[in-house]
Amino acid sequence: MLKVCILASSSSGNAAFIGTDRTRLLIDAGLSRREIAKRLDAIGEDVCRLDGILITHEHSDHTNGLAALAKPGKRSIPVYLTRETARFVDWGEATPALEHFEAGRSFSIGDFDVSSFTIPHDAVDPVGFTLTAQGIKVAIATDLGYITDSLRVHLRGTDLLILESNHDIEMLRVGPYPWSVKQRVMSRRGHLSNEVAAEFLKRDLDVSVTTLILGHISEHNNHPELVRHAASKALDGRALFTRLFVAEPGVQSEVFCY
Repeated sequence: MLKVCILASSSSGNAAFIGTDRTRLLIDAGLSRREIAKRLDAIGEDVCRLDGILITHEHSDHTNGLAALAKPGKRSIPVYLTRETARFVDWGEATPALEHFEAGRSFSIGDFDVSSFTIPHDAVDPVGFTLTAQGIKVAIATDLGYITDSLRVHLRGTDLLILESNHDIEMLRVGPYPWSVKQRVMSRRGHLSNEVAAEFLKRDLDVSVTTLILGHISEHNNHPELVRHAASKALDGRALFTRLFVAEPGVQSEVFCY
C-alpha cells in the first residue's frame, strides 16, 4: 500500500508524508520537529522511522524543522537536496547526513523512484518531485511562478498531483502586502494564482490524475472556497475521473491510500 498525507500546506509551513510499508519519506520540513512528529503520529507513523527527507528549496516555510530532524542521533535521517540549496539552509549545530542530487536528475530511495525537475521560483535551486512506487506516481509542484513545458512533461502519467493554488489575484492586489512583495508573488518566479492553476487544469491536466490536491494556499490572499470554485469550474466538462481536494492552511489532510 502507498500512503500520502499533507501534514501542512500554506505560506506558513509545508510538509508532506509519502510512504509504503517499507519506505517512509517526508517532503519538506516547514514545521517544528515536535509538530511534524505529532502529525505523523496522528496517521500511525513514527518520525524516527523516516527513511529520508526531500527538500524542494531553502525557504523557511519548507525548512523550519529540518535542522532538528536531521540532527544525528541513534538513527540519522538522510536529507536529499541540491548542493546549492544545502548551502543556504540554516543547519544550526547539526551535522546532517546529506545526499546531494542535481536538479533534473533521478535517483532511488528504497521502494521509490524519484525524479526531480527545476521549477521557476525565487530560490537558489528550487525543484519539484515525482515519486513512483508500486506502479503509482505522485507529483508535487508548488512554489512556482508559472507552468513550464518541462513541468507538463514531468506530470504526465501522474496518479496523485499536489499542485499550488497560492493566491487570488484580486485579493492579493487589494491585500495587506507591500507592493514589492505583491510584485514578487505575481512574478514568473513567484507563486501560482488560482487563475493560472485553473487554466492548467482546464487545458493540460493529464487524464491519469485520479487525485488532485491543491495547496500552498495563502492565509492573507486567498480562501479555500475560492480555490475550490476556480478548480471545479475548470474541471467541469472534462471527461476526468479526478477527486478534488483543497489542503486548507493549518489543517492536516486525510490519508490518501493506493
